[in-house]
Amino acid sequence: MEVHTPKMMRRSTRLRVEIPVSVTSLDRQRPFAERCVVLVASAQGCGFRSTRALQLETPVMISDLPGGGSVTARVANCLPLGNDGFLIGAALYNHGNVWGIADAPEDWNISAKNDPVAARPQPASVPKSAVQKKSWPYNLFSEGAEVHPGRK
Repeated sequence: MEVHTPKMMRRSTRLRVEIPVSVTSLDRQRPFAERCVVLVASAQGCGFRSTRALQLETPVMISDLPGGGSVTARVANCLPLGNDGFLIGAALYNHGNVWGIADAPEDWNISAKNDPVAARPQPASVPKSAVQKKSWPYNLFSEGAEVHPGRK
């Protein structure tokens, strides 16, 4: 019998899935790019099958998600699967239903709302044509008055 303590409880439900994705390392010291399959998904991360092991804490981009999006994550776990490669556990930096799961478990919405990063209001995008060079932060220096350190 398994005893669940608050530390052992999952923050959100895990679902078994098969979602083809592209995974790319964001660390130049640890190059990696491969087509992988997400086998387990939650609001906080996923487990994907890879032919190669990845070092813990490696930042990765998971792209070609359903809907065409991408997310960033860090490698949280790496388990050998025998002759089938490795199961890489990735923790998302921004939680939520990035997997495009219809009728996602209710706790996926709760965990995203409780995430301080996801709960912040996102700024509205401003078209480049609307940026005015005389408004902040562009108005910090009058034209021609910018001083470069070390130059006179």
